[in-house]
Amino acid sequence: MSSVPDSMAAARAHLATADSKIAYLQNIEPFFIDLSLRENPVGARVGQTLADKLAILPQVRDFGFQNILLGTLDYSQPEALEVDDDFMMLLRDQNYDMTGCFAFTDIGLVGTDGTFQPSTSMQKLRDYKVPNTLHEIYLSDFGMDGQYSFEELRRSLPVSIQWLMDNIQGEQGGKPRILINIVDGCDAFAQNPDRTFEILALLAQQLIEGISFEDDRGTYMPFQVGAYVAAARQFLPPPFKLLVHMHSGGGFENSSVIEALLNGADGAWGGLAKRAAIIGHASLGELISNLVRVGNPHMNDYKLDRLLPLATGFQVLDEIEQVPDDLPILGHNAYRLPLSFFRQVPDRFMDLTPEAIGGTYRYRICPVVSDPAVIAGRLAEVTGQPASNFPDEVTKRMVRLMRRDLRDGKRIIYDHPPELMALYQRALVPQVGEA
Repeated sequence: MSSVPDSMAAARAHLATADSKIAYLQNIEPFFIDLSLRENPVGARVGQTLADKLAILPQVRDFGFQNILLGTLDYSQPEALEVDDDFMMLLRDQNYDMTGCFAFTDIGLVGTDGTFQPSTSMQKLRDYKVPNTLHEIYLSDFGMDGQYSFEELRRSLPVSIQWLMDNIQGEQGGKPRILINIVDGCDAFAQNPDRTFEILALLAQQLIEGISFEDDRGTYMPFQVGAYVAAARQFLPPPFKLLVHMHSGGGFENSSVIEALLNGADGAWGGLAKRAAIIGHASLGELISNLVRVGNPHMNDYKLDRLLPLATGFQVLDEIEQVPDDLPILGHNAYRLPLSFFRQVPDRFMDLTPEAIGGTYRYRICPVVSDPAVIAGRLAEVTGQPASNFPDEVTKRMVRLMRRDLRDGKRIIYDHPPELMALYQRALVPQVGEA
């Protein structure tokens, strides 16, 4: 059996591992591509009009994003134009400075006779004068099915990249910045790693900026995502960029992005708001907030006082519906205190105050736990009077009355203003038995 000193040393070693990871997250300067113009409306009930996109673009630029995806050049029905097409054509016609702008494209294919046919999306990228692209491929059997065989992909990928280099005018007249996005990346690593490694080795020989890969259904565990990033790094060391994009499915998304960063990923792409394909994704709003939480100074490059209102505003725009109240970080209840003990404070390690991301504390009455300070805060919200106007003896009496009501079998939503004020009026009268 280990001695107490040995156990303490081993225990400290475990804590030191966590400390080293925090230190790493504090010092990284992550690379982001904002997809508020595309990812957020993908899973939304309504989406964005041209006017919406024209209003959003300057806001995400002003927030601090240097790299912004303008849209997807639709693959399945390219002749049926989307708002994304209209948006990029308008920016082109207005000579908008597209420095840092990207669009999604799919690859072209080399036929059995050796001739290359660029995809319609590649030709649109050229015609719309968008300088950079996330160039998408699939690597799993399911993902490739009906599109191309592995042999066709391997044969076509370098030629497709070269066509982009030869035909797309990049920023300031240079070459385009190309990131290969493996849409089914987690599936590919899990199902056929050798084939995936072969493509990564091939990509390491190309004139690309890097790769990204997705968990497109949000079903892989964080430790798996971390392992896939570390494996990819064996073939694509820096300065190749390695990005991830994690969907919400199993609830792992934000943990998976953190695990990816700890294993060598440079950053992520996503929208500022939570809404995305399926039920959401690891949004840049959440990731930036969590890096603020650990004390990463590079997050001060962004206008953090705009983070919360922008993220929630974009989601309301896309959904014509309020952000779910109980969404962590970005939801209405994330900073409505039910109990004073839960308050996050400015200088406490790992706390993230709402003010740090452009929000403010509010109050929510939960009859089982809400304390006098919370009740006074909620009364102040409802009445417009200062919290100091509500005496401690009255708010304590309100706590006792809520407890008594529950014991009497009464189920009342005291957070609703009429019920709260009725409770307050009852509490103004001393109760039988009070000292």
